[in-house]
Amino acid sequence: MAAAKIRLCVDHPLGQGQSLPLTEAQAHYLFGVMRLAVGAPLLLFNGRDGEWLARVAEAGKRGGTLTCEAQTAPQRMPPDLWLLFAPIKKARTDFIVEKAAELGAARILPVQTDFTNADRIRQDRLQAHALEAAEQCGGTFVPEVAELAPLARVLAGWDAGRRILWADESLLGAAETLAGEAPGPWAVLIGPEGGFSEAERARLRALPFVRPVSLGPRILRADTAAVAAITLWQAALGDWR
Repeated sequence: MAAAKIRLCVDHPLGQGQSLPLTEAQAHYLFGVMRLAVGAPLLLFNGRDGEWLARVAEAGKRGGTLTCEAQTAPQRMPPDLWLLFAPIKKARTDFIVEKAAELGAARILPVQTDFTNADRIRQDRLQAHALEAAEQCGGTFVPEVAELAPLARVLAGWDAGRRILWADESLLGAAETLAGEAPGPWAVLIGPEGGFSEAERARLRALPFVRPVSLGPRILRADTAAVAAITLWQAALGDWR
């Protein structure tokens, strides 16, 4: 029996014997691009019901039907970690979103800082990148990508019960760890290519729920810093322990 090589995120409930209609875009991908035929296996997930083995029941140019057979993995939720980052160049912003989804961020919030170069994003495109990353990495959860919002507004409405791990480049090379910190709701904050303004730094330092940390002895690009900070948190407080 051929092994399933394709994973697909769907909106429908999943369960044994469940029949799922395909959208035109999904049908084009499965039958036009991947050349699946009736009876071909694939894996499905919807962010709620775990991962399921399904087979193609009907295949057409503009639609089709899948049938669920058996659950292959339980639902795995990520830790309660959000990523706040300032958008940078298009390809590198895409990279940040993809790697955040792969590394286990539960929510991704693009923020506009004083030195952020981008004044808008394509939220739908970034959400599609997060979905594709979850499909490819074996995850069963797709993080939400929020619309771009000013950092000042985000901080003004912040729940103080969610701590923020701030990658502060002014602490370059400081020997700091997350030892002694407690798991729970957290967020990682990564600045833009030009760093944070002095006004933003002063505000962040004054907030009791912000924990500034160093990401090592070298200045990292924003996309590298996002991966490094999430890795640091996951290893100390997340689901890598």
